[in-house]
Amino acid sequence: MFKVLRDWIQRYFSDEEAVVLAVLLFLAFTAVLTLGGMLAPVLAGMVLAYLMQGLVTTLERLRLPGAAAVGLVFALFMGLLLVFIVIVVPLLWHQLITLFNELPGMLAKWQSLLLLLPERYPHLVSDEQVLQAIEVARGEIGKFGQWALTFSLSSLPLLVNIMIYLVLVPILVFFFLKDRAMIGRWVSGYLPRERALITRVAEEMNRQIANYIRGKVIEIIICGGVTYIAFIALDLNYAALLALLVGISVVVPYVGAVVVTVPVTLIALFQWGWSDQFIYLMAVYGIIQTLDGNVLVPLLFSEAVNLHPVAIICAVLLFGGLWGFWGVFFAIPLATLFKAVLDAWPRQEPVVAPLL
Repeated sequence: MFKVLRDWIQRYFSDEEAVVLAVLLFLAFTAVLTLGGMLAPVLAGMVLAYLMQGLVTTLERLRLPGAAAVGLVFALFMGLLLVFIVIVVPLLWHQLITLFNELPGMLAKWQSLLLLLPERYPHLVSDEQVLQAIEVARGEIGKFGQWALTFSLSSLPLLVNIMIYLVLVPILVFFFLKDRAMIGRWVSGYLPRERALITRVAEEMNRQIANYIRGKVIEIIICGGVTYIAFIALDLNYAALLALLVGISVVVPYVGAVVVTVPVTLIALFQWGWSDQFIYLMAVYGIIQTLDGNVLVPLLFSEAVNLHPVAIICAVLLFGGLWGFWGVFFAIPLATLFKAVLDAWPRQEPVVAPLL
């Protein structure tokens, strides 16, 4: 037993750089797990600065001074943030409150429709199944109401946290963009002088993860924007709220599109029933999902990460359970990092004794 363990350690941890990289990864994950709540504004600022770094680099390649490029990108970021706070957030909040007020009426209409199913399809659906489904729906809506009440009672600390984020995150984004070179030199000063393995993993991670995160943000904006325009043109209720859900759904591969289809379908059914308008909406929604999966995703992710669907789903479940929404968002990049470390990890092949 000890010989097997010793041989395994000798094979994978005989290189000093591998040991250093393993320690750094362990410390980074431990810090995020234990101090993630306190350092959340810092992490959010780092992510946003990382997303905007490509635009700063592009402007610098166009011979724009570094300070001017940072100032222009930061001004664009603050303008978009102001538009989101002043226009988008009130619209989403108004539609969410309206939807919450209309939920009892929606439930009553869906209940009447469900009660007709046993009469039309007695061999497929029974009265007991319909009543059980109605009770489950009532229970879920009751849980949602309790959550809304709790949310409203505890909204003051949440508002304080939001104000802290609105003040600290833009400041952190500015300094991460402005002093990125100085921060990089400071971090490098604490790393070993011989760090070829760390550099190779960092370059691979930066190449794949940067492309993925920026592409995913662009996909969210395009899908959400196109869906909102389509829903507004078809006069669907809660267009902004549903478009936001459709945009966020692209974060979770395979599952997100299926899950977000449920509220879109239910709200459209409540508004129009089985009418031509409902069919037009579902057709347009299906076209948007098809174009996203077959045109937009290959275009944005030409250097797609080579991960098996099972690995992607496992990563979403694992990191989503650890870090919530941000864990889901960064599940594929973190899985890519894990794969890059495994691919670059030095191995000492076992010595095979010659046959006598």
